[in-house]
Amino acid sequence: MIHIKSAEEIELIRESSLIVSKCHAEIAKIIRPGLATIELDKLAETFIRDNGGEPAFKGYRGFPATLCISVNEQVVHGFPSDREIKDGDVLSIDCGVKKNGFFGDSAFTFAIGEASQEVLDLLKSTFDSLFKGIDEAVAGKRIGDIAFAVQMHTEIERGYGVVRELVGHGVGRNLHEDPEVPNYGKRGKGIMLKEGMVLAIEPMINMGTHRVKQLRDGWTIVTVDNKPSAHFEHTVAVGKIQADILSNHNLIFESIKNNINIKNFQ
Repeated sequence: MIHIKSAEEIELIRESSLIVSKCHAEIAKIIRPGLATIELDKLAETFIRDNGGEPAFKGYRGFPATLCISVNEQVVHGFPSDREIKDGDVLSIDCGVKKNGFFGDSAFTFAIGEASQEVLDLLKSTFDSLFKGIDEAVAGKRIGDIAFAVQMHTEIERGYGVVRELVGHGVGRNLHEDPEVPNYGKRGKGIMLKEGMVLAIEPMINMGTHRVKQLRDGWTIVTVDNKPSAHFEHTVAVGKIQADILSNHNLIFESIKNNINIKNFQ
């Protein structure tokens, strides 16, 4: 069942989504080689709770942490741990917040230190494909229009692998709601979009093959060829003329500008 949100509900989702974005920005201030990823998770949980929210992922279906931190060939759902960040790493961070009964969800991928140009190109293409998809999140269009826009920009034009097994989703009183929002598909197919739908659009794009597998921990998804992956996500409300982006990556870019340990792919 797809829930159409009222203007008031959308504002509550925006509030949760902005806490997520501000949390990402705080994380971006301290990322550096030699830092254990568990330290990012500790910072995130404290920040979210200090701002009146609850970590949406912690305890969700047994997930043990506030953040999903996926490094290099890890696509999504990686665990924070004592693993230290290294120069050249690709660090995908997914964060969710619940506040006032509504969820926000957003992801961002960081290139650490002297990341290669090949990696920066992957991040830029994935980031741009997110906004190609968002451009299609307009009433009267269909889910397939979002999916095709992402696939066209990344896979068809640039030869990257679009993950099939993992998709975006609706967001609201639940972290994952209908409809599913894949990153591959055909224009004009799928459910029709209506004003007031709230969607998490999240391209997950691999440098090599689209094929992935799950590790024995039951969560972490990795590329089968061990090549890097990138993941960007916004929570958006479908509009009559254009989508309303409820999360805010600009806050993250401001932090990146002041951190010499992160290479800006823009």
